[in-house]
Amino acid sequence: MKNAETPVVKVVLYGAMSSFGSALMAEMLRRQHEVIAILDDLTALAPRPGLRTKTGDLFEAERVKQSVAGSSAVVCLLDAPGLPFNSEHVEKTFVPGPVEQVLAVDALIDGMQAAGVARLFLVGDFEVLDDPEIDDVLQRHAAEEIREALQSSALQWTLVNAPRGVSGLTLEHFSQVSSSLEPGLAEPLNRLSRTAVGIADELRLNLHIGEHVHFIATEP
Repeated sequence: MKNAETPVVKVVLYGAMSSFGSALMAEMLRRQHEVIAILDDLTALAPRPGLRTKTGDLFEAERVKQSVAGSSAVVCLLDAPGLPFNSEHVEKTFVPGPVEQVLAVDALIDGMQAAGVARLFLVGDFEVLDDPEIDDVLQRHAAEEIREALQSSALQWTLVNAPRGVSGLTLEHFSQVSSSLEPGLAEPLNRLSRTAVGIADELRLNLHIGEHVHFIATEP
């Protein structure tokens, strides 16, 4: 339980509408952190204690600065559908490709540095940096560019391999224990929850700054 002297941890989240975004929101709220979800549609998430929504544009540094100002950390899910992208010509389910990911990270770095917010967890398809067998030249090049941009920045960053998501999991699924899950959802819910716990622990303990990590869900 918090008291008046407990510092509030404010986490800005890009990618809240994905299954992993839901897992992260549930875990951060469980720890009594304040979560600020950056969305195109402020009514997309139902109100609940500790959760705020703000509009923004991940691809514009000034809008990023406005969105993250005053926060403790930023978590960005680069592979999430519905990332805030201020354009009428882009579908709301748009998932950034390699080129857009590089542009988004450039704006994120500039905006965070301008706002004086240092801690960043960047979740995406970074497995290509470890596995030379993955045949995706464009994604590999983008991942290398992103890593180099982060290394040249003043941010305290951690790259995280994106866990496999699944449609149908919402914040409500992760916020309550249920024995009546739809068939096939128990395993991904457990896997995504454990990865969310890992990121929350990394934030609390300030671990793996300037490193690339992969969380493996194991049985307790």
